[in-house]
Amino acid sequence: MSAQAKPTGPDRSDEAGGDLDAVLGNELKVAVARLYSRFRSERGEGELGDAAMGVLVKLHNHGPQSLTELSRRAHVTPSTMSQTVNRLVSGGHALRDKDPSDGRRVLFHVTPAGTELARAALAVRSGWLDDQLARLTEGERETLLKASHIMRRVADS
Repeated sequence: MSAQAKPTGPDRSDEAGGDLDAVLGNELKVAVARLYSRFRSERGEGELGDAAMGVLVKLHNHGPQSLTELSRRAHVTPSTMSQTVNRLVSGGHALRDKDPSDGRRVLFHVTPAGTELARAALAVRSGWLDDQLARLTEGERETLLKASHIMRRVADS
């Protein structure tokens, strides 16, 4: 058997005889995309777009950050992040200040209005998810908990 070939048999294939890894990969991609889309659709009134909301929540949860830090966390270019933080600043949801430890560096932090918006958005989305999880059996919730640990490990690799 070649180094790239995968063993087949009852432990490596689904009921239809397909490759378990291919089926798993496809099912996982579809499930994550649908869950993410559904989660994003749960919006409070006047909520910002996804990119801006993501940055606002990061600033709310993690405190002041530089453009470089925000870009790295969001996996976007600094110029893209610059547009996002400029919208947050112009909307009164964030402020830019000089870093007290390095005057050449700019830090962005959330304003009280931004904190209120971030909290409201998190509450709406968490409420929706909590309602959905409450409908599951205890066994299903335990399975999701185990799966979430594995998915986090894959995402962080």
